[in-house]
Amino acid sequence: MQDKIRVLVAKAGLDGHDRGAKVVAATFRDAGFEVIYSGLRQKPQMIVDAAIQEDVDVIAISILSGAHNTIFPKVLELMKENNMKDVLLTGGGIMGDDEIKRLMERGVGKLFGPGSSLKEAVQYIRDWYTNRQLQD
Repeated sequence: MQDKIRVLVAKAGLDGHDRGAKVVAATFRDAGFEVIYSGLRQKPQMIVDAAIQEDVDVIAISILSGAHNTIFPKVLELMKENNMKDVLLTGGGIMGDDEIKRLMERGVGKLFGPGSSLKEAVQYIRDWYTNRQLQD
């Protein structure tokens, strides 16, 4: 069992605004997570490749461009193709409640919209990780 939860924070698509993702990454780091930040304009394949290379527990995608209905399903598909069933896909951005519900029904973890609590996101990942460890 590893000491720290490894999280890839990724900025997907053409979204060029990364201030929020950097705040999330810093919050995760301060919470004791090991954080890998992908940088801007990542394609789904790049995100999944980085997650595999870095052996992460969690992929957290930040997306403000409105492409969440394309990006999240594609990342999820690539994760399944690479047998990454023990990796959590979560994230946040500007998404409607119905869109969030549909993405979660497809297998994406909890998604966080504007104004969400960073403490809640940290606790969500910790709880998910603890439950995964108990199942192993």
